[in-house]
Amino acid sequence: MIRTARAFWLSSPGRGEIRDVELPEPAEDEVLVRSLFSGVSRGTETLVFRGGVPHSQHTAMRAPFQEGDFPAPVKYGYLNVGVVEEGTAGLAGRTVFCLYPHQTRYVVPAAAVTPVPEHVPASRAVLTGTVETAVNALWDAAPLVGDRIAVVGGGMVGCSVAALLARFPGVRVQLVDADPGRAAVAEALGVGFAGPADALGDRDLVVHASATEQGLSRSLELLAPEGTVVELSWYGDRRVTLPLGEDFHSRRLTIRSSQVGTVSPARAGRTYADRLALALDLLADPALDALVTGECAFEELPDVLPRLASGEIPALCHRVRYPESA
Repeated sequence: MIRTARAFWLSSPGRGEIRDVELPEPAEDEVLVRSLFSGVSRGTETLVFRGGVPHSQHTAMRAPFQEGDFPAPVKYGYLNVGVVEEGTAGLAGRTVFCLYPHQTRYVVPAAAVTPVPEHVPASRAVLTGTVETAVNALWDAAPLVGDRIAVVGGGMVGCSVAALLARFPGVRVQLVDADPGRAAVAEALGVGFAGPADALGDRDLVVHASATEQGLSRSLELLAPEGTVVELSWYGDRRVTLPLGEDFHSRRLTIRSSQVGTVSPARAGRTYADRLALALDLLADPALDALVTGECAFEELPDVLPRLASGEIPALCHRVRYPESA
């Protein structure tokens, strides 16, 4: 019997379509997963949708189960939550997270899925990959008790970082974004909010995630002497100019990069699986539901992704729901 599924493909930059795909029979060490939800990581996926991945980064930007190549045609995505329909006795019937694109059913190695804890709803677990990025960023940043911290950029990653920082004892966190609508999200996460012009300065640490040149420059301005900016933004093929003159050197400021592709060296001995499991456990907090700001049916993706890429639909994480009979 030939099994089929449906998958979202970027057929050309700016244009997506749903294609029928054939599924292999699961081997002994594989599982068949039926998707319940997937998430559109707006920053990265809309960059891919526009065809903005630089040629030099085609290999680095590949998703674990990507098919095709940049710029297109390509099947891309990495926030998928589903239920195991066939597989090992320990996984059959379990809700799992997988770094898989938008597809109704799929077959992957059993080692590629991570069980979702029973206390974490499947609808919230689509945030796992982004919370994992935030975990890695904070391992790199190593905030201290009582630090004064700004998170510049209230997108999906920035809000995830702010949400985790809100749990640190004595830490004072302010989310900074040009969109005043992010104030409601900041309130739900339990952190302060300010526009760029009104942000508090003299920060020990600034986490930058706005993916704008202006945001990175403002992050440097907000630092206290000897302070550090942890740069999480991905700029694709855009060049960025920084104000490294004036008092940058005299204030002894630091800019360091952080990205999820490598487990932070500050946590030697931790594995990708350890980091992913931690992210799933942290998703027990219902405050993180504030990061899911829109939802559509899987069949609507070809119409919705262009609107997400253009900004017509403002979103942090846009959740995709799948029919039970997929």
